[in-house]
Amino acid sequence: MIKKEIRIIGIDDSPFDKFKEKEILAIGVVMRGGKCIDGILSTKVEVDGNNATARLVEMINKSKFRSQLRCIFLDGIALAGFNVIDIRELSKKTGIPVVTIIRRKPNVARIKEVLNKLGQKEKIGLLDKAGSVVKIWHIYAQPVGISIEKLKEILKLVCTRSNIPEPLRLAHLIASGIVKGESKGRA
Repeated sequence: MIKKEIRIIGIDDSPFDKFKEKEILAIGVVMRGGKCIDGILSTKVEVDGNNATARLVEMINKSKFRSQLRCIFLDGIALAGFNVIDIRELSKKTGIPVVTIIRRKPNVARIKEVLNKLGQKEKIGLLDKAGSVVKIWHIYAQPVGISIEKLKEILKLVCTRSNIPEPLRLAHLIASGIVKGESKGRA
């Protein structure tokens, strides 16, 4: 049985102009269940770079919240364009289960095609390593280190205002509010 006030973190990146910015802001919102914010974390990641995994590991492991966290939710498998996160490495180095959350079923073949065209073939291995995308109710997820049954229990607690876990929704709003002056768009 999952505690109602399970501590989780949702991480999303800020909006950016890929032609002007080299680094962008990533925000982590730490919550108890889907109702109470305990804290906000932030880091910077390179646009289309290779440092997202290392930066997230550092951000989480240096945080005072680290020992209380039971799950990491990511808005997709990449930050800042194609800075692909090694979700297995993130889980291993933090000791916390990781789940990517995706609104619509991803076209993995198309993503791989784009990475090939961009000369970033090494990132295709990270996509394959991440594992299968599974549909859970109205969203898609890639869970690492957690069973589908346990993930469903957590989602029931943290999807309080939408189909997206509340920490992810808030990370999106905060990141876009900081960068654009006000929050816009769907989380």
